[in-house]
Amino acid sequence: MDADYLPFHPNPSKPTFVPPAGAVDAHCHVFGPADTFPYAPQRKYTPCDAPKEKLFELRDFLGFERNVIVQATCHGNDNRALIDALRAAGDKARGVASVAPDIGMDELRTMNDAGVRGVRFNFVKRLVDATPKEVFLSIAEKIEQLGWHIVVYFEAQDLEELIPFLKQLPTTIVVDHMGRPDVTKGADHPDFQRFIALLENNENMWVKATCPERLTVQGPDYSDVVPFGRKLVEKFPDRVIWGTDWPHPNMKSHMPDDGKLVDFIPRIAPTPDQQKALLVDNPMRLYWS
Repeated sequence: MDADYLPFHPNPSKPTFVPPAGAVDAHCHVFGPADTFPYAPQRKYTPCDAPKEKLFELRDFLGFERNVIVQATCHGNDNRALIDALRAAGDKARGVASVAPDIGMDELRTMNDAGVRGVRFNFVKRLVDATPKEVFLSIAEKIEQLGWHIVVYFEAQDLEELIPFLKQLPTTIVVDHMGRPDVTKGADHPDFQRFIALLENNENMWVKATCPERLTVQGPDYSDVVPFGRKLVEKFPDRVIWGTDWPHPNMKSHMPDDGKLVDFIPRIAPTPDQQKALLVDNPMRLYWS
């Protein structure tokens, strides 16, 4: 583990908010264990081990029924830890993989059988090296045949240059972490409004109202992030999902209490109908239908 890398919270609090029956943590990860599933040589960071057993234990403790496990960059295109977790979870988990451009349809179908339903394209420059857009488009053509979607991860300052590419993608697109807005500018700033307009004008685009711990400047209790999440939940009630981001990779300022992250949910989705859409209806439609 990197010297400045924080391990996940060892003793999260029990949330006061009780998720609705069938709730899905739609963005989380598994790491290693490294002696079984080594980290990628080209990784930009080395996390602590966060195996599937710990994830499933947290799922049950927080009151969730299912997980969507997303491949993180520290494992590169080696999805063995992800596939192992999906097979262990059975119908309680789905996955989002990271794949190489030369992947074949037989391998993709095997991953589909294990529960993978999407691929992730990462454009965060501090985490990955640049990849030609043509490579991503060739992958998109393959996964479209399986009905998978594409998860895209970028930072707000890079959105404008990415918009033409995003409009080329032939599948449903899910944007990570609210599009990583600069919360110091406020939810009415043109930067966040550009993201809102993109979602309004492209009905194939979804968003994850996740990671207040990454977006905050204020720190816990993440009040500076609430207006962003609430606006997304209000404007796109049938295209927004939520997840913990456990075990919170590459966090260096503070390590969030996952119970407190669950208690953040009613602050952005105040009504029972919004909560059910965010945590049950939308992720079930996207990953289990």
